[in-house]
Amino acid sequence: MDARFPRTARVRTRVEYSRVFDGGRRIAHPLLSLHWHADDQPPRLGLAVSRKVDPNAVGRNRIKRALREQFRALRPLLARGAYVLVARPPAATSATRDLQAAFVSLLQRAGALPTSSAGGTMPAAVREPAAIQPVSTGPASTLDVPPK
Repeated sequence: MDARFPRTARVRTRVEYSRVFDGGRRIAHPLLSLHWHADDQPPRLGLAVSRKVDPNAVGRNRIKRALREQFRALRPLLARGAYVLVARPPAATSATRDLQAAFVSLLQRAGALPTSSAGGTMPAAVREPAAIQPVSTGPASTLDVPPK
């Protein structure tokens, strides 16, 4: 799988952002807000993480990095269109895994990402498919490493 994030996969201009905000569908989560404008182009991602979310650039960049990584992993599965994620203040103190899970949840609620078709007794809303779980980031802790 291609791990790059080319310009064609980004929402870049003010016009594109305005089109998504004005004509797109909005779905909210306590950590993030997703604006999705379906069109005939491949999936593209735009991020808005303001200083109100985190006054430190390091914190804002951590949020953006986590969301871009999840988008890269899900891009082949996503419906066509432009996606803009707006971070909310609680995102600054959230773990990367929580941010990515919130993103997956928003995509599924919007209908842009297929939900699991696996059988079982759990309702689809409770069950999360292995193919679209949040991407693991960072090194494993010492508790996760099996003894040699």
